[in-house]
Amino acid sequence: MNRLGKTCPFGSVDPPGSYPPVRNACRSCREVAAPIPTNGAGNPAARERKGTAFPLGEPRRAAILCPVTSFADLSLLPSLLGTLAELGLTEPTRVQREAIPPQLAGRGVVAVSETGSGKTLAFALPMLHQLKALEAGGDAVDSASRPRGLVLVPGRELGEQVCKVFKSLTHDTRLRVRSVLGGTKKQRARQNVGGMFEVLVATPGRLQQFLDSGELRLDDLRALVLDEADSLLAVDFLPVVRQVVAASPASARLALFAATFPAAYEETVAQLFGGDPVRVRSGQALETLTTINRNVTEEQRFEALGKVLAQDPEVPTLLFANTRQQCERLAAWLGEQGVAFGNYRGQMDATERRQSLAAFRRGELRLLVTTDLGGRGLDLEGLERVINVFLPQDLEDYLHRAGRTARAGRPGTVVNLVTKRDLPLLRQIQGLGRR
Repeated sequence: MNRLGKTCPFGSVDPPGSYPPVRNACRSCREVAAPIPTNGAGNPAARERKGTAFPLGEPRRAAILCPVTSFADLSLLPSLLGTLAELGLTEPTRVQREAIPPQLAGRGVVAVSETGSGKTLAFALPMLHQLKALEAGGDAVDSASRPRGLVLVPGRELGEQVCKVFKSLTHDTRLRVRSVLGGTKKQRARQNVGGMFEVLVATPGRLQQFLDSGELRLDDLRALVLDEADSLLAVDFLPVVRQVVAASPASARLALFAATFPAAYEETVAQLFGGDPVRVRSGQALETLTTINRNVTEEQRFEALGKVLAQDPEVPTLLFANTRQQCERLAAWLGEQGVAFGNYRGQMDATERRQSLAAFRRGELRLLVTTDLGGRGLDLEGLERVINVFLPQDLEDYLHRAGRTARAGRPGTVVNLVTKRDLPLLRQIQGLGRR
């Protein structure tokens, strides 16, 4: 029986723990889940492993299992609920409904959800809630260059977008968000982290520089998020991820978010968490996404592309290729047709890349030629179409590309130019709809 005299259909709830009280249960049950601890040292009974912050025994269940239909059901701090209301956000998406409660209850989370489903908000809200609750309880940040929340991202553009989301939520909480991102001047990054702040958004290489120099410390970290975790756990970034985890307190809550998550990473996840995190998977098929497959030969590829573009010439479109050489071939063909376009790929000047992206966002350019660099992390509001001029070899890369459109419930179209080489991937794509 809960405090309303009703039986929760999802099972019993443990009594409140001995930590300073922070409400985390949904209002449909009115029970209290395990509150967030102040720190690992102040909670000697806490499990010393990543992703947990509970007394020994089974984790609290209410905040994870009770139904959530609105942000108010999550019992977030009033300052956050007020900000969400001002932004016109009242109903959480599926990944937010499933991933926020366990984080509020101190659990480690691995969340896999399609791009555009609201993953950034799904980790930003519980992090801000946790850090503001500490401050409200008299435990405010009192030293420089020691963040309490860290979001690790694979690239600068994604980092800038994550910062933008966090800052949009801090109008009332007054929590400070800083960044150290690759591609920015080191002196500017140094100024960003020279004072006291709560949240840091960082790319691996630049963060490693500041950790190695002692200009940043993670010994007061309470929450660590790996965004686009499938990229961060790849061989290039994994050593930095391990360094970050090792430099953080054992009690710091860990969360991984990604649009795709290969099974090959499961052993790494087990090592990072030291146990079983809460798993959230909200599906990979987008209900508002239309997929069109056009069979072509190599010689017909650009002719077919021209016909697709001619059908809707004013629709903002990402044109995907796999390599620099393919991008150059595509760019040469577009130039021959007299079509205006921009480039966005890794092997080009960063300033030019950012200028092309800005022009595309402003609507000055309708076409943007890109590689898988543009398939990860770019949030292009209202993008209506993606064309895979050259399909990738991996399903994960395809899903990231497709996820640039049909975001947040909006309609979108993916057009695939399919050659015989692409048939194995096409069978995998078609199989998604039957799962």
